[in-house]
Amino acid sequence: MASKHQNIKLRRQIKLWVTVAVAVGFWTIGAGFFRDLSATTDETYKGLKLFSDVIELIEKNYVEPADTKKLIEDAIQGMVHGLDPHSSLLSPEDYKELQVDTQGEFTGIGVSITTRDGMVTVVSAIQGTPAYKAGFKSGDIIVKIGTEPTKNLRDAVSRIRGPKGSKISVTLIREGAPEPLEFELVRDVIPIESVRSLSLKPGYGYIWITNFRDNTTPDLVSALEKLESGQAPLKGLILDLRNNPGGLLNQAIEVSDLFLEKGTILSIKGRQDKNTKVFTAHAKVVKRNYPMVVLINGGSASASEIVAGALQDHKRALVMGTTSFGKGSVQNVEALRDGYGLKLTIARYYTPSGRSIQAKGIEPDIEVKQELGRTKDKEKPGREPLVMPKEKDLENHLEAEPGKGQKKTKEPKPSPDKNPDKNLDKNPAPSQTGPDEESVDGFVNPERLEMDTQVKRALETLISYDIFKGLQQK
Repeated sequence: MASKHQNIKLRRQIKLWVTVAVAVGFWTIGAGFFRDLSATTDETYKGLKLFSDVIELIEKNYVEPADTKKLIEDAIQGMVHGLDPHSSLLSPEDYKELQVDTQGEFTGIGVSITTRDGMVTVVSAIQGTPAYKAGFKSGDIIVKIGTEPTKNLRDAVSRIRGPKGSKISVTLIREGAPEPLEFELVRDVIPIESVRSLSLKPGYGYIWITNFRDNTTPDLVSALEKLESGQAPLKGLILDLRNNPGGLLNQAIEVSDLFLEKGTILSIKGRQDKNTKVFTAHAKVVKRNYPMVVLINGGSASASEIVAGALQDHKRALVMGTTSFGKGSVQNVEALRDGYGLKLTIARYYTPSGRSIQAKGIEPDIEVKQELGRTKDKEKPGREPLVMPKEKDLENHLEAEPGKGQKKTKEPKPSPDKNPDKNLDKNPAPSQTGPDEESVDGFVNPERLEMDTQVKRALETLISYDIFKGLQQK
């Protein structure tokens, strides 16, 4: 009798979970779901009952005990993933991580890490941070954090981060060191750098944007002002967006606006009027009219494609490299109950000329493939694998335009909203490494840039332009 009572109670809990799950899904998809729900009440409740029956059967008969909460999470995830590859349910941990990734700082030890040959490996230590002061070097392998060995990259990141002032021990294996090296560190607030810059030669600057975070635009302005205030006037700029996976939409718009005086930067079209907008450039006090080359490759996605497309369409910059990833959609992240989040595709975006680059990508004005080679037994920066998946290769990807049977979107109207902070476009671009995996005091490594085929070609193009301009004046 007690068992029967427990089963009834369990079924009630399951039905409550299902109702909440479906309500959450419809609520975040858009306003007006109550009307749609009432129009299809019978089908909705049939689906809910079927779902409840399946969960009950799993609970009773599956070969091993099943976690009801996880079953519900997996069901929601499957529903959302079935829409397109960029929509997803974010667990509380993933949602928190996404917020950290787009902000300007976090607490930790200040080390950039990646996975190489299956090992968690140090890319670089940020200047002035605990890891930098302790002497972490590029190529160090992190084998243990605290008393536990490292499992994978995500595990390492989550365990390295922690409250300011707390202590952490990290054990490294370093090439040439006879034994593992153990460091005792104190966590601190770590600024996240998304902009790095360098003067390649007098009058020619190089700026690498790794992704688009809250602080990208002000950091870019600071880098530009430093290059512009050099002894020689700035004759040309290389803006490197290779392997930049995207980030905040408003930052992509603001970065583009720095180099444009007027006209459309971007238009987005969604089913809801609030997701259909046009963003335009503004006249500037500081005029940045010097020639520019924008570098892109197959890892340049989303927000970086917005910048490249805007500057290309306005003939403001020469785009060089290889065709970009092709992510022409915008995601909005909504906070859900219990710390969860929902990342949902809300619109397609279009370049100033009206191009949709969804599943197509930005084609460079001049194609320059990255040559593979080695410097000091390391591959050149900016490298691309032989086979690099694109948006069009992802399952359930959107087409460039709404297909048959889909509701047509309205033409966008100019919007006063210039700060779409909630719009994010974190995406699975195939490579998260930039053109230069090592930094020197917060700047990119000049020695590695000298061996970078695409950077060299961009610099030659800017120098050639200046020479031809001088010839024309004569």
